[in-house]
Amino acid sequence: MPHAPDAPINLLEYERAAERVMERMAFDYYASGAADELTLRGNRAAYERLRLRYRVLAGVGERSLEVELLGQRLALPVLVAPMAFQALAHAEGELATARAASALGTALVLSTLSNTALEDVVAASAHPVWFQLYVYRDRGATAALVRRAEAAGCQALVLTVDAPLLGRRERDVKNRFHLPPGLEAKNLHAAGYGALERVEHDSGLAAYVASLLDPDLTWDDLTWLRSLTSLPVLVKGVVRGDDAGLALDHGAAGVVVSNHGGRQLDTAVATIDALPEVVDAVAGRGAVLIDGGIRRGTDVIKALALGADAVLLGRPALWGLAVDGQRGVTRVLELLRDEVDQALALCGARSPRDLPPGLVVRP
Repeated sequence: MPHAPDAPINLLEYERAAERVMERMAFDYYASGAADELTLRGNRAAYERLRLRYRVLAGVGERSLEVELLGQRLALPVLVAPMAFQALAHAEGELATARAASALGTALVLSTLSNTALEDVVAASAHPVWFQLYVYRDRGATAALVRRAEAAGCQALVLTVDAPLLGRRERDVKNRFHLPPGLEAKNLHAAGYGALERVEHDSGLAAYVASLLDPDLTWDDLTWLRSLTSLPVLVKGVVRGDDAGLALDHGAAGVVVSNHGGRQLDTAVATIDALPEVVDAVAGRGAVLIDGGIRRGTDVIKALALGADAVLLGRPALWGLAVDGQRGVTRVLELLRDEVDQALALCGARSPRDLPPGLVVRP
């Protein structure tokens, strides 16, 4: 895609460009982490500490970034992570993001808390859409979401398990975060849970989660969810090997190594540091994905080399959306794709399955 001379040329520049055009409440909602934001910064710093011990003379003239996940073939090992309330960045919201992901031949994971109905998002994409699920105290509403996701054509469910309570995101508290008039959590409209209003002295999202989501989930609830659907279920929010093993033992098709982008428990371990233990515990029995702090193609290569099957890209997609709608998301994904391809070649590999052993070095 051609771009203007002053257009962002990497994902970090897209964040700075988005900050210039977004309203403060919306930008802070996307950008912030919990408490002192140590985990938010730590996710990124952990990638920067890792070094690559590359191979040479490996014949890398022909390369492919294709991967297969849950029986679905994707053009690159990067999916778009589930992120709520995307209409805060652009009027087309999740529709624009879905079309951009589809144009790059990859999957979108759609948030329960999207501003666009899941049926419309699936219809806008020619490639897989997975549905991220929160479990509400109202199990009937939760089961209805699962049925809708199946009927619409979603190809997997991603159960988020690291949010029994919402992490204290102090920027949201200061901004009294809420959804402006005309926006709602569209997938919950029929159940009466679509509104997210301003509250005094707190974040509206924190109040919403505290009143509606179930904080008392156990592994039995994963078994319950599996009983509702024939779709594969991934468990998102895992940073320990023992929890990864339990997820698979209770019927999960895989796990997402995630600390919620640093937005839940501050000082939690960085996801790339947690990845090797989880990969060892899964031992090939299911898919392993990872999110958090991915900003460069070399980050993707490091995650793949340490055993991830693919990565989930979060905030940068939103920055692209804020800057230029669907074209902005497409450009962000193109930039990352091209960086992954270049890093793959420079590491001496022809595909994500061909990465040399011992590639990642921890100083």
